[in-house]
This record gives sequence, C-alpha cells and structure tokens, in this order.
Amino acid sequence: MIWQIVYPGSMKQMLSEQIYDRVRDAIMRGEVEPGQALKPQELAARYEVSLAVVREALVRLVGEGLAERLTNRGFAVPTLADQRWQEIIEARRTVEPAMLRMSVARGDLEWETRVRAAGHRLARTPMYVPEEGSYYSAAWAEAHRLFHRTLLDGCGNAVLLETFDRMWMASELARRWTVHPAYRIPVEDVLAQHEGLERAALSRDPEAAAELLTDHLAATAAVLTGAEAAGE
Repeated sequence: MIWQIVYPGSMKQMLSEQIYDRVRDAIMRGEVEPGQALKPQELAARYEVSLAVVREALVRLVGEGLAERLTNRGFAVPTLADQRWQEIIEARRTVEPAMLRMSVARGDLEWETRVRAAGHRLARTPMYVPEEGSYYSAAWAEAHRLFHRTLLDGCGNAVLLETFDRMWMASELARRWTVHPAYRIPVEDVLAQHEGLERAALSRDPEAAAELLTDHLAATAAVLTGAEAAGE
C-alpha cells in the first residue's frame, strides 16, 4: 500500500512538512471538529504518503498544542473544554507582559519601525470577510500574530520568543472556535486595544504597556470562558 512506502530522509522531511501544513490548516479552518480523531492510516491514504510521514506531522502538531495523544496512542483534535486553554491563557498572562517590559527597555529604532508597520497592517486588515465565513480572516489572523510577535521580539530572548510561538498557536486554535457573534469582542474595541498597546510600547512606558497587554489577554480569556460555558 502507498502509505507503507519508505522514503529517503530528505523526501520524508519534505512530505512531513507538507502534511503538517495541510492537517494544521484543516484544523484551523474547522474542517475537523474539537475532539475528532486524527487517524494516521486514514490521513496516509487520503494524502498518499507513508504512516511514518503522517505520524511525524502529527507529533509536531501535538508539540504545538493543535493535537493531543489519546490513551490508545492515537491522535485527536483538542477539545475547547480541556483545561489546556485556561492554562495557556494563564501562561501567556504571566510570560508576555514580562517580555513586553523587556522589549520596551531593549528595543531599538528598527524595532520601533517594525512595531509601527505591524500595527498599521493590523489596523488596515479586515477581521472578517464574507468569503471566509464566520471565521477570522486568514489575513487578519496573520497580521494579528505578527503584531504581537513584533511587540515582543524586541526582548531579544530567543527562548522566550519560541515559547510565545507555541502558546500563540495553541491559543489561536481556541480563538478560531469562539467566533460565534455572541462571544466576539467588537471590532472597534479590538482596534483600540491594539492601538493602546502600540502607543504605550513606543512611548517607552513598560508598566503601562504590560498592564494593557494583561487586560488584552484577560479579554481573550473571557471570550474563551464564555464560549466554553455556553457549549459553543
């Protein structure tokens, strides 16, 4: 069978990257539901690759919080009600304000320029587009990630930035599942929060920036908690 083929190392890595991208995108677009099994044999047959390639991609998704291992050694999409989401928000509210203080203290002129550019891009990118249904638009999601990443990368600490990347991906999945209108933060409020963050950071006010970021993350936590309580 096709999914039993053994590939050279370089080809296996390339295929694993492709399968990772495809499964990740399917999860983020909601094509597979929270709690749904990710069966390696089915994925291998669908994408016409080996089981080893699929398992390598799934293990990477587990590491990023986009999949979880089941007790029978299978894989599944995490569920929103999992305690994981609250732990991620708690971790972000602990780590990111500290990183932002470091960025404000250490960021140079180039960092300021990148923050302004990322903020401008985010403000000019529509959060929702009809063609993509009720989900946040892919363009806005990427602009949003880039803005927060740019704010923090002035800290200059690669380990902290890698931690942020992992936490962001996992929390982004939860955010994609809580786009029901009843739980959305109004667009104008989101814009105001990001503008305030940018202004405080570029004014070199570390405590104000950190406080605004903490409030921003608290608003995200409230959205996730509200959707979970309502069973959305």
